[in-house]
Amino acid sequence: MQHRAGAVCLLFTGGTAIAKASDYRINEAIRAPEVRLVGPNGENIGVVSRAEALRVAREANLDLVEVAPNAKPPVCRVMDFGKFLYERAKKERQARKSQAKVEIKELRLRPKTSEHHREFKVRSARKWLEKGMKVRVRMLFRGREITYPEIALEDLKEVAEMLSDIAVVEKPPSLEGRSMLMILAPAKKK
Repeated sequence: MQHRAGAVCLLFTGGTAIAKASDYRINEAIRAPEVRLVGPNGENIGVVSRAEALRVAREANLDLVEVAPNAKPPVCRVMDFGKFLYERAKKERQARKSQAKVEIKELRLRPKTSEHHREFKVRSARKWLEKGMKVRVRMLFRGREITYPEIALEDLKEVAEMLSDIAVVEKPPSLEGRSMLMILAPAKKK
């Protein structure tokens, strides 16, 4: 299974590149005169010339892949390069799948938001927190409302108090530009 030197092989999942052949030097693209060779079964053959390493790879009908280019001399391995790329891409996909994806929902309020409307929005936030999502509460200021940030701070503290049974304040209220932000995270279940 001989690959052309410099060939670029990309495996895609959802539009993102996972494993690239251009990350590795293979076969004739390896420039070092001597390499530390690891055989097709994982055995350490030792330091050999590049020509000898290529001959061993051809005899095994596999590729010579430079796996540690910064070592002195570089470490090369005799392996099926296509299979190696596939296995690496599979591991990366599996690792990405097992990562927890935390979704952040946003609640937008104004200092003039009525009590009823705020309670209505807090009910939505409660549903999101129960589903395990984080909630960003943003208090938007218009015109001269920004001159009284303490009113917005009180409103945000009320929202946090209403949700205190199922949420914890991850980021306390802070002024950012023309808005005040607070992030609530679901409380750990006992």
